[in-house]
Amino acid sequence: MNLSNLKYAQGSRKQRKRVGRGEGSGHGGTSTRGHKGAKSRSGYKSKIGFEGGQMPLQRRVPKFGFRNPNRVEYKGINLDTLQELITRKSLTEVTLQTIQDNGLAGKRDLVKILGRGELTSGVKIEAHKFSATAQSAIESAGGQAVAL
Repeated sequence: MNLSNLKYAQGSRKQRKRVGRGEGSGHGGTSTRGHKGAKSRSGYKSKIGFEGGQMPLQRRVPKFGFRNPNRVEYKGINLDTLQELITRKSLTEVTLQTIQDNGLAGKRDLVKILGRGELTSGVKIEAHKFSATAQSAIESAGGQAVAL
């Protein structure tokens, strides 16, 4: 075997339709592109959302409301989720790195601790923000809530 007689495995490649190679091929003339118009010509590319001149859906649908471009999005983690993590890993403190390593938040996520559930162990918890109920629950359990 050498480079001159290498072949693809049987059935690994589909036979390509050869267009524009004369009338005898069955795909000559217009080369399966139909007659005239922009789509029949080379280099044709339509804009995303273009509907042939009809008013595009994105412009037909009514717009309302306001999206604040400066909104800060937090990843919410509840106390019951944290308690499960603490008991499973037997932790004494929960840092942002611990939360990220266990897949509760992404690397760039801002983390907010929310108050659903109970915290039975008094641990030090680090996060970007705490809800009022979460903070009081952590402190009543003998823990410490540290805002970054």
